[in-house]
Amino acid sequence: MKQKFFIPLILFSLILTSCTGIKPTATPLTQIRLPVGYIPNVQFAPFYVAMEKGYYKEAGFDLQLDYSMETSGTTLVGAGELQFAVVSGEQVLLGREQGLPVVYAMAWYKDFPVAVVAKQEQGLRTPADLAGKRIGIPGLYGASYIGFRALLSAAGLQESDVTLDSIGFTQVEAIAADQVQAAVVYIANEPIQLRSKGIAVDVIPVADYAHLAANGLITNEKTIRENPDLVRRFVKATLRGIETARLNPDETYEICKKYVEALAQADEAVQKEVLVTSIAFWNTDPPGASDPQAWENMQEVLLEMGLLRAPLDLSKAYTNEFIK
Repeated sequence: MKQKFFIPLILFSLILTSCTGIKPTATPLTQIRLPVGYIPNVQFAPFYVAMEKGYYKEAGFDLQLDYSMETSGTTLVGAGELQFAVVSGEQVLLGREQGLPVVYAMAWYKDFPVAVVAKQEQGLRTPADLAGKRIGIPGLYGASYIGFRALLSAAGLQESDVTLDSIGFTQVEAIAADQVQAAVVYIANEPIQLRSKGIAVDVIPVADYAHLAANGLITNEKTIRENPDLVRRFVKATLRGIETARLNPDETYEICKKYVEALAQADEAVQKEVLVTSIAFWNTDPPGASDPQAWENMQEVLLEMGLLRAPLDLSKAYTNEFIK
């Protein structure tokens, strides 16, 4: 008897749903525009992986990457116009100096990825060797400039001890044509490009001389206060992308082809080396954690440069509460 009544009840329920037009509703995804501060590149593989694998959608997000300058991301997040951005650590402290309530919520890079590169014939192997040299740099701003100044400081040099040329992002061409004697670069990019052209180079990594707060995810005080779950979900999805990309470089590279224009036509050996070199920088322990000493060191560099008027309350500049 139970079965005889059970089936008709189900049919009645389906008919009623059809007649009334009632349909199951899905929770709408939160739209996120994420400034990452550079052009589409395999170095952003964790985000591509998390998008492709559906990690962000599972966490309730529809993510769009914004390839604008990182200083714009800091300003937009500080003004509350965006919830998140990817920036380097110095941008957080410089932003807070200007009254922007930005907070570094997740470390992506363990080490500062900036370096100075030069042809081996220049004999530039330590920061002290840079004295008196003409050095190309994208500009007197951003992580490249801060990292370079940290190298000079490690050698006891001043900016006046070198000649800086603002060359934009043409470091490979400038080094290859001997327009400059050295250039400030990202370790995972230009040195690999130069070696692929048969040019032997020496690299002076900032991380060998200064442990600084590097690339990571920022949000703002209002978002943390009013919607901490949103921050926690976004951090978790991003960390899943980092871990998956780190453990599966070959699959990750194939995923990148869908998001980086013309990657399929690029030199695969070079681009895979860029990816693998980048992955080596992502091993924060525990995943996503900020090192307090890196923030102390960063603040010291900015104070020495005169970019900070006085020490900041670093406990407000970063947090590890969302990586637990």
